[in-house]
Amino acid sequence: MSRILPFLRSLLYMTIMVIVTLIWAPICLLVAPLPYNQRYFVTSRWNLFMVWLSKALCGIHYEVRGEENLPDAPAILLSKHQSAWETIFFLWYMPRPLVYVFKRELLYIPFFGWALGLLRMVPIDRNKGRDAFAQVVVQGRRRLADGQWIIMFPEGTRIAPGQKGKYKIGGARLAIETQTQVIPIAMNSGDCWPKNSFIKKPGVITISIGKPISPEGKDSATLMHEVENWIESEMRVISPHAYPETRDK
Repeated sequence: MSRILPFLRSLLYMTIMVIVTLIWAPICLLVAPLPYNQRYFVTSRWNLFMVWLSKALCGIHYEVRGEENLPDAPAILLSKHQSAWETIFFLWYMPRPLVYVFKRELLYIPFFGWALGLLRMVPIDRNKGRDAFAQVVVQGRRRLADGQWIIMFPEGTRIAPGQKGKYKIGGARLAIETQTQVIPIAMNSGDCWPKNSFIKKPGVITISIGKPISPEGKDSATLMHEVENWIESEMRVISPHAYPETRDK
């Protein structure tokens, strides 16, 4: 029974997610003529509902530390990435509209991709290399000037708890190109919503937001090293159980 109940709750969650997405995507299409902030608000209600549903059905709670570090100014968020949960959460939670930099193939997903395409995101073709990044800079500069925040996951993919991927410098390069401060974010969502796992586990996800880091006078490698050090150090604070060297001290 202890294994069956989480499976049934996760199954119900995913079933409701599919149904709500099928309903919400046409609504997003209907509000497409509205001003962008209103369109963004309507779209992000899906995210708000899914975060609430994960709490109500699967017992996934969350706490945010360091919210006072979010500036009332242009910013690039560079976050740890352990699950799909944070991609849902951030879009609704952050005080400014977010711009995700993502692979353009996501736009081809029926309903979900269509709704995503109505937002001012930055889809990229990873096969184009430098040309892809040049496009990120052009669109990123425009989005920052419009008052939006850009969010990127420097490890590039979801990383299991207790592990670390290679931090790519794209976000730091963008920060230097646009002279925009960086906000590092650590989180342990993988404890509740494991990568490639259907089962959602009850627990508390901690999101820790660091102080803004200025790109002034730094190169991209130095800036990303500073971001990486803060995130990985903070991960050991919010998830000591996932790091044996921390647990044994």
